[in-house]
Amino acid sequence: MTNRRIIAGSVAVVALAAAALTGCSGGGDGADSGSTGETTGTLDFATDKAAWKGDFESLNETSGGDADITLKVTGYSDADQYDAFIKQSFRTSKAPGLFTWHTGETLTELVDEGLVAETTDIWQKAIDEGWVDESLAEGYTYDGKQYCVPMNIAYWVMFYNKHAFEQNGLSVPTTWDELDTVATTLTDAGVTPYYQTATLFTFQWFQHLVASTDPDLYEGLTTGDVKYTDPEIVEVMNVWLEQMENGWFSDPGSSTDPAVGLKQGDFAMIDFGTFYAGNLAGAGMTPDDYGMFAIPAVNGALEETPVAVESGPICVAESSAQKDLGLAYSEWWMSDTAQTAWNEAHGDVAFNPKATVSDPALAELGSEIADGDYVLYDRFFEAMPSDVVNVAIEQFGAFIANPGDPMPYLETIQAEADSYWASQD
Repeated sequence: MTNRRIIAGSVAVVALAAAALTGCSGGGDGADSGSTGETTGTLDFATDKAAWKGDFESLNETSGGDADITLKVTGYSDADQYDAFIKQSFRTSKAPGLFTWHTGETLTELVDEGLVAETTDIWQKAIDEGWVDESLAEGYTYDGKQYCVPMNIAYWVMFYNKHAFEQNGLSVPTTWDELDTVATTLTDAGVTPYYQTATLFTFQWFQHLVASTDPDLYEGLTTGDVKYTDPEIVEVMNVWLEQMENGWFSDPGSSTDPAVGLKQGDFAMIDFGTFYAGNLAGAGMTPDDYGMFAIPAVNGALEETPVAVESGPICVAESSAQKDLGLAYSEWWMSDTAQTAWNEAHGDVAFNPKATVSDPALAELGSEIADGDYVLYDRFFEAMPSDVVNVAIEQFGAFIANPGDPMPYLETIQAEADSYWASQD
């Protein structure tokens, strides 16, 4: 899989014109898959995002009018159950016409086995017409062909409590030194600067410290050319350790919902994906209460500030009887009409710049990152081999829970990395 690592320039995607779709093809012959050839009707859609079921279904009125396609959504809340269902169904024509998945190694595995439908024609048309920025296709490219389309993109940025900043005379930092000054000022005022947890989401501070210190260093971790025990990585971990020793992070074992914690001032900032704006709204926060900003680079000499990006794909099963229907919906999904409706239902930055973003703060941030001096890199979860990710998030969690010499934690991660890369020879 040719994954997007550090991407120069914008990932802005220009819209496909919304229109009724007939005979849409992703680059393969629908007859070979057992597809009925139908491009209108009710499309079976399986997703591991059960909480978003209603959001997806809310698009049916729009998609029904534009493309004469509506979704029948089956949501799974258990990740293992979902993965098992999808992989078992691939061998039959009963495979869902559309399903959500992940970029990175797990998508590579499906492509290698010929289980997902090619979408090269959809992407190529968009690129040729200037509807899609070519860089966005890189994370969906395998041996020169595209598979799946983006469900969404999310930038990993810093959310902050506006009241905490205002009460302490702080403005949004634009350099790493300014961010450190913000953290110091908050600490001196008795306010914990950053949220941190020892479970699952343990990787984001590491990814930013590494990528914004040296993008090539982060790239090297994705290929095995850089070791987690290399001096440069150890130095990054020691920066993190020093910040923890300064008291800049919240209690990693707290059971308080982090959105609630930000609202009530348990901490002033949280590093998360832009989709987290929905969580904050659910906690009762409004754009008057919180803001967001791209985290400044550690290395001020970088010409472009690295920003982590998460892009989740929507895919079509090659064996599905609804293959052509799924591909037709995939093309409609990329349109400005579809993405405006999706943003209204779900909320986030939009991969399509012609879509209307309902949250003005997200719209402003999306435009800033797309048009400014920023460069995107794949989130740690997608960029690294999954076996290494599983060990790394456990070890980062242990490091967060018991701060100290980072080398033992890094050695454990590197042992898994050595094993993985050796298996690839």
